Amino acid sequence: MAELYALEEHFVTEDVVGAWRRRDPELAEPMMKWALESEVTPALLDLGDGRVAAMDDAGIDTAVLSLTTPGLQNLDAAEAVALQGPTNDLLAAAVRRHPGRFRGFAALATPAPAAAADELRRAVGELGLDGALVNANSGGRSLDAPEFWDVYEAAEDLRAPVYLHPSVPVAAVTEAYYRGFGPPVDGMLATGAFGWHYDAGLTVLRMILAGVFDRFPDLQLILGHWGEVVLFYLDRVAALDRLTNLRQPVAEYFRTNIFVTPGGISSPKYLRWSLETVGAERIMYASDYPFNRERAGSARRFLEEAPLSEEDRDRITHGNWEKLTAGIRR
Repeated sequence: MAELYALEEHFVTEDVVGAWRRRDPELAEPMMKWALESEVTPALLDLGDGRVAAMDDAGIDTAVLSLTTPGLQNLDAAEAVALQGPTNDLLAAAVRRHPGRFRGFAALATPAPAAAADELRRAVGELGLDGALVNANSGGRSLDAPEFWDVYEAAEDLRAPVYLHPSVPVAAVTEAYYRGFGPPVDGMLATGAFGWHYDAGLTVLRMILAGVFDRFPDLQLILGHWGEVVLFYLDRVAALDRLTNLRQPVAEYFRTNIFVTPGGISSPKYLRWSLETVGAERIMYASDYPFNRERAGSARRFLEEAPLSEEDRDRITHGNWEKLTAGIRR
């Protein structure tokens, strides 16, 4: 099998850690606590040889690094803007130190969308990053809201992809749907087990219905975790088609504007469904490191053992990513 790219590979910086702790000293948000006070914390902070060794162990050739959730999106606008440049500079320096092994998605200060759009242009044009990763809400605002369209306009102009990552659902939703079982279960139910996947999938549907992809038809979005639930419900979602004035059926945007990755869920069953639903041309790979620790060789083995033609395997492991990023305007 040829080169394997992994697209949802997370890091954090000491400066961002400090900002998170100032905002939430008790680390009440489950993902922040996991990121800052667990066994994954050293791996998130490592942008050097330890990360490369973990990639080698999993069989990953190139990792596309991104600031872990919630990124800069839970901070006030001034602090988020102050951090986005240094964070992306640090990431770009790591990419330069490890050519061929690291690539990067920019971190954006979505609480200040115009500044975020300017930073995306700098990160792609000057730093050589390959687009951006954003989380599904910013300060409680869903990313379909018109104030965020500056970011999508910049991404389309640059022909640079945007990876949409889950974030903790807004407080009212979390309280209504993801409480009542005690802190460990509540936290996981609201995040990695279900809540944030449902929330991210709904965010993408809202983006489609809001006309984001009609306004920016060349915008390319990447969704992890096999399309964040919504990919498996498109036949039912089609009920919306007769109620909208979109330029194409809702499901079709998943074949023209949206890529999906496993996001660490190495499921042959989900792979088969995704192949049938959107085709190999719309699938890339992601391991969700370090939250999902791949066993020795497991990333490569998953794709080597999958029932794929060699042409489709090449698309998923490297071809789709290389074609997508070859079109970036720098």
